[in-house]
Amino acid sequence: MEFQGELLNFRKDGTPLVNRFRLVPIQDDDGIITHIIGIQVFSEAKIDLNHVSYPVFKETCSQRSDQSANYSPCRGQSTFSKLPEICGILQLSDEVLAHNILSRLTPRDVASIGSVCRRIRQLTKNDHVRKMVCQNAWGREVTGAMELMTKKLGWGQLARELTTLEAVCWRKLTVGGAVEPSRCNFSACAAGNKLVLFGGEGVNMKPMDDTFVLDLDAANPEWQRISVKSSPPGRWGHSLSCFNGSWLVVFGGCGGQGFLNDAFVLDLDAKQPAWKEVSGGTPPLPRSWHSSCTIEGSKLVVSGGCTDAGVLLSDTYLLDLTTEKPMWREIPTSWAPPSCLGHSLSVYDRTKILMFGGLAKSGHLRLRSGEAYTIDLEDEEPHWRQLECSALTGIGSQSSVVPPPRLDHVAVSMPCGRILIFGGSVAGLHSPSQLFLLDPAEEKPSWRILNVPGQPPKVAWGHSTCVVGGTRVLVLGGHTGEEWILNEVHELCLASRQDSEP
Repeated sequence: MEFQGELLNFRKDGTPLVNRFRLVPIQDDDGIITHIIGIQVFSEAKIDLNHVSYPVFKETCSQRSDQSANYSPCRGQSTFSKLPEICGILQLSDEVLAHNILSRLTPRDVASIGSVCRRIRQLTKNDHVRKMVCQNAWGREVTGAMELMTKKLGWGQLARELTTLEAVCWRKLTVGGAVEPSRCNFSACAAGNKLVLFGGEGVNMKPMDDTFVLDLDAANPEWQRISVKSSPPGRWGHSLSCFNGSWLVVFGGCGGQGFLNDAFVLDLDAKQPAWKEVSGGTPPLPRSWHSSCTIEGSKLVVSGGCTDAGVLLSDTYLLDLTTEKPMWREIPTSWAPPSCLGHSLSVYDRTKILMFGGLAKSGHLRLRSGEAYTIDLEDEEPHWRQLECSALTGIGSQSSVVPPPRLDHVAVSMPCGRILIFGGSVAGLHSPSQLFLLDPAEEKPSWRILNVPGQPPKVAWGHSTCVVGGTRVLVLGGHTGEEWILNEVHELCLASRQDSEP
């Protein structure tokens, strides 16, 4: 559908002018819109601004408009009556503007369009409209997890802070309880406002099979070992992911009898939590130090890793946990990134995955990687492609540089689709606490350094980092030699904390 209209605009010196613009959709042979051409022309507007209020309507427009609309035309119509019709889109009702137009824009665009006129500004300031915008841009699952944050901030401020990262900071927390026996190479994830830790490598390389929970909603959070039925075999170097809000899935790792390729699920909210094995189809090869993520809330994706023979892998598997009998299936691709372990998988735009870093096979050598690759699992024939990232000049607290190669790092998917990278085993003398920001959806993606105030962790590993509520990145402790300190938690706050002082 073609659109043609006019807007009252202003030059820098404040003189008015009319912006005549036209939007024309371009369709392919199947009638699908592939492009939109926009044309605009500016002309002088001779009106007395002292007698005009906003939005400006021609008198005949107000006579034709629906008298039952929620918004009535403003004064000053006769002054503007000799000009062509201005901004006919504003003849639409508030409901149509909010639900059919504004809610389909990105939070950044909504903030910009609010400067058009007073009526649009009032609509964009409405918190319900802002919530619809965030839901459409980030998805209901993500916005649902952030409901608590908006009780103080409101959706408008939250969207702004996550877009500009103006409030991002580090802070250090101390929690009670204990994870005993001590261990390393465990895996942790967040389920709601709870951190869950499973397994790990204990004393004398003993594979652990216990489950611990840290409830962040408690007045004094402390680690507690929970009683579960049918615990999976002990393991380390495995992956632990959350799906459907309160469910956990563990896959692979190194156990007492060698490398594993089994999968177990657990409902953390059940009265008596019990691990249950999920088996169906042809599972991936037994592996450790692989990477996993969940797309669309309940589909587990596993990629790469290392076999017990030391062979690096480059395959990608999917397990749909919503079906009655989940079945493993390999995702065939015509080309795959180099085989690697210790890399990260980050989800953006619902079904797209960004792979970054790891220890990759390069000829007869194994080297830390700093390359990024993407795949869209919604495509009929998904395929990996390398992401060509540039290093552009940043603005304000963001400057440009390409992250040094690393493995076992932290990769955080932000609600707005951008990816944060930090920590891990970094090549050279670079600081592992330096944060890097990438928007893989940009036409020409570029890495930026994000300078964050506060006290960052000295070390940060991907398997010990959790994202809570979409705005809190929690790094579990540090270590002295081989001893992990799990009562020490560093939090990267992406937005103003609800419990912070106003």
